[in-house]
Amino acid sequence: MGEVSRGARALVIVPDISGQGYDLDAEARLEEASSLALAIGIEVVSASIIPVRSVKPGTLFGSGQIENIAIECNLHEAALVIVDGALSAIQQRNLEEKLSRKVIDRTGLILEIFGERAATAEGRLQVELAHLDYQQSRLVRSWTHLERQRGGFGFLGGPGETQIEADRRMIRQRMGRLRRELEQVRKTRKLHRDRRGRAPWPVIALVGYTNAGKSTLFNRMTGSDVMAEDLLFATLDPTMRAISLPAVDKAILSDTVGFISDLPTQLVAAFRATLEEVTGADVILHVRDIASPSSAAQKKQVLQVLGDLGIATSEPENTERAEIEIPIIEVWNKMDQLGGDAAQELREVANLDPGVVALSALTGEGLEDLTEALGNVLTSGAIQRDFVLPASAGKRIAWLHAHGDVLEDTDAGEGDDGPMRRLTVRLRAKELGQFENL
Repeated sequence: MGEVSRGARALVIVPDISGQGYDLDAEARLEEASSLALAIGIEVVSASIIPVRSVKPGTLFGSGQIENIAIECNLHEAALVIVDGALSAIQQRNLEEKLSRKVIDRTGLILEIFGERAATAEGRLQVELAHLDYQQSRLVRSWTHLERQRGGFGFLGGPGETQIEADRRMIRQRMGRLRRELEQVRKTRKLHRDRRGRAPWPVIALVGYTNAGKSTLFNRMTGSDVMAEDLLFATLDPTMRAISLPAVDKAILSDTVGFISDLPTQLVAAFRATLEEVTGADVILHVRDIASPSSAAQKKQVLQVLGDLGIATSEPENTERAEIEIPIIEVWNKMDQLGGDAAQELREVANLDPGVVALSALTGEGLEDLTEALGNVLTSGAIQRDFVLPASAGKRIAWLHAHGDVLEDTDAGEGDDGPMRRLTVRLRAKELGQFENL
């Protein structure tokens, strides 16, 4: 990682600025910020909320508050201070000077996570673009010790160009190249969509607010040991595994990066790009932490982002923008954290809606209901067809066994091409199209 070292001891500070509207209260933001830090291997040694009545342009915090932060750093031997908010380049530099420690803000921290998580071409380009934009504004901090001018022989900028100006120019050139590459990627987006039709097995994408339990559910469904701790953004690697479902021999389950509130504006495009792979899914599992008091607000944010990706959701304002129809099953997770009456009430509500499954990924309770619901969605619209093929067409026969539900495979006597086989197979339109193109 460029900005942050794994294992670093850090102080997490949440500035609570008077009059500023936040999606979450200060305590919830403190918990979220600490979890963000833990997600990339930082050791959080102290976490606190600091009320800010009036923002100091040069440092954000007042001098007395900065002294207290310095004392905490010394007390806990912290080498890093994480401020859960946006710091200007000047504020960051001044705080580093006064605290004699590295300081990073929320944007820098989330950029680290996205940098590790971006899986698609557009995701990687958008994250790098956001990183360069962030870096460009902070060159003043990186190069404060360089007051000298660059010479004019063989150097890029010629005489009189400072190191900062040269670096800024190189960053601007790189950003220009990235924007051109992004434009090309967007033009070929249709090709990415088309690969849905070519994927050999149905793809199920897990989405949800960060810490909703996606990775725990992923592990429960696949029997794998993907990192699943009580962390925000615990999923840092694009993860796909094969699973079996009722009436579906094989499907691919894909885990994605978690959604988050108060996302810095310049990171919105990068975040959406990391989710691009979701647009190629056959089914979306929207995992919700149903025990969280913020569950309804989190659902709204998730559906809004899916709508922005062009995926049709139940949100009425999204229907005009929707380009992609993908079935969504809502998974009410963490039922084990609810009291008996509350859990029973929610189960009854979930049972009335075929698009909702209540379960606990931790205990496995309700998992059979989910696999059954997935099997129903993936086989809906399947049609039964008879195929008479030469026994020598081993590849095509094997394909039907692998991708369809073969109800019968019998000897069909002799034909022009030798011994023949008759297969009665249930296939969805997608698989039928793939078979005809073999």
